Amino acid sequence: MTSQSPGTATSQTAARPWTAALADFLIRHIMVVVMLVIVAFFAYRSARFATPDNLATILIAAAPFALIALGQTLVILTGGIDLSVGSVIAASAMAAAWTAKHVGISPFLPLVAALLTGLVAGAVNGLVVSRLNVPPFIATLGMLTLASGIAYVIGNGAPINGLPAFFGVFANTQVFGVTVPVVLMIVAILGFAFLMKRTSYGLRIYALGGNRLAAEIAGVRSRGVLFSVYAISGLLAGISGLVLSSRVITGAPNLGQGYELDAIAAVVIGGASLMGGRGTVWGTAIGLLLIQTINNGLDLLLVPAYWQNVIKGVIIVAAVAVDVWAARRRP
Repeated sequence: MTSQSPGTATSQTAARPWTAALADFLIRHIMVVVMLVIVAFFAYRSARFATPDNLATILIAAAPFALIALGQTLVILTGGIDLSVGSVIAASAMAAAWTAKHVGISPFLPLVAALLTGLVAGAVNGLVVSRLNVPPFIATLGMLTLASGIAYVIGNGAPINGLPAFFGVFANTQVFGVTVPVVLMIVAILGFAFLMKRTSYGLRIYALGGNRLAAEIAGVRSRGVLFSVYAISGLLAGISGLVLSSRVITGAPNLGQGYELDAIAAVVIGGASLMGGRGTVWGTAIGLLLIQTINNGLDLLLVPAYWQNVIKGVIIVAAVAVDVWAARRRP
């Protein structure tokens, strides 16, 4: 039997809480760790990646995507899903572009057109889901097709070009050296984080997603909450469509195609459950920045487009698997 000095035993006892605390910290912030690893890899492989200009490029690309991801977060927290946001982006962009070309003499009218288009689409989703009890997957899949058709109808099947110069102010104006979409993204993330963490409305969304029956017994008006989250999702998609079309000063009927899948991926990567009731705005922010960082890094490494989807898909699945593993290990 080997003997052990009191000093050695004391040092091992002291070391255990420190290592356990570090392991617990890393597990709780596993997606941040994954994000840092990916950033370090791209910074090592490309000298252009870790530069202020490239950081600005990532944030600008992330801004319109962040808006629909935040709306998708609210929807998924209730246990639903919104497949229509990509098509709503296109319809809103086309409505804004048509208004700018044929009606508007200032940025105000195209802005109203985009907001109304997104809000109406979201409200229809909300009414169908909350009042008619149609499953969210079916309801928003129908709106995906409808909004896509409307986008093509507005432009008679073609993009809307030749827009006035003022249409570019939404995406290209800077405030203290930062473009308006990036400012809007930051404000939206902070605002929705406060909304979900510090208000009774946020608590009702979590309660509804966790257990709808129990929430209704506790006095939560489930229909009103469901209607509101889909309306908000549509409104944010409308703003995103305006920003995307303003960036290139044109309206394209296929704008936003596939964005709904990236938005859902960002929410899930951020730790949200598709069953509802679990997830955070900060998690979604990490998820969307992770996806945009991957897109940017692969472009800088000149990876062919057909390989980018394969690599991005593998990374997303691996990131979600790591998050699920970490969730099981959390005390």
